[in-house]
Amino acid sequence: MRIFLIGFMGVGKTTFGKRLAKRLAVPFIDLDHLIEEHTGGSVADYFATHGEDAFRLLEKEILQQTNFPENAVISTGGGAPCFFDNMDWMNAQGKTIYIQMPATAIADRLKNAKEERPLIKGLKGESLINFIEERLLARELHYKKAHLTLNGHNLNPENVVELL
Repeated sequence: MRIFLIGFMGVGKTTFGKRLAKRLAVPFIDLDHLIEEHTGGSVADYFATHGEDAFRLLEKEILQQTNFPENAVISTGGGAPCFFDNMDWMNAQGKTIYIQMPATAIADRLKNAKEERPLIKGLKGESLINFIEERLLARELHYKKAHLTLNGHNLNPENVVELL
C-alpha cells in the first residue's frame, strides 16, 4: 500500500519514513526531493524566487501527477496536505499518517536543523514557537483527516506496521 506521511516540518517524516520503508521493504519517496529534481534547485531557492503560492501549486502538481508505486512510503512537505485538495487526494490514493508533536518540541528540533526552512527563516525562541503554534492551529483541520495519528516521539516502525 501507499503510505503518505504528513505533519509539520521537523516532526521526522523523512527520518521515520526511511525506517518504515526499510521495514516494509518498499521504496521511500520524499516529495521535496521530487520537486528539487523537477526544478533543478532547492525547495528553499524556489520558494524564495517564486513565492509560496507558486510553490504550493508546483507541489500539488508534483504530488498528484507523479505515478507513485503501489507500495511505497511517501514523505510530504508540512504544508502539502493543507492546500488545494491534496489531503483528500492522498486519502484516496493510500493510507495517510499524521505525525503529531507539540510546538515546543518542533521548535527544539528546528532550531538545530541543518537545512534552511523558508517559512521560519530568521525566527528564534518565542517567535518561532508562536509561529509554529499558529500554523499548527491552522493546519490541524487538514492533518486530522489522516487515517492514523502518531505521537512523533519515539516512533517505531514495528508498531506502525501492526497498526496498518
